[in-house]
Amino acid sequence: MNKPTSVEQAPQHVKLAVDLIMLLEQNQVPPQQVLDALEIVKQDYLKKAHTELEQKNQI
Repeated sequence: MNKPTSVEQAPQHVKLAVDLIMLLEQNQVPPQQVLDALEIVKQDYLKKAHTELEQKNQI
């Protein structure tokens, strides 16, 4: 029987982070480009989260 790794037992957001890190490292994306792109992604998802919250509050 295989013992599950700590990543397999990790919360979904940790698994996503590990997958993203692996993808970025495999594609040899420079760190500053990653950080710049992540800032754009963060801002986009903050807007989406805010919109979802507003929609839930209107119901």
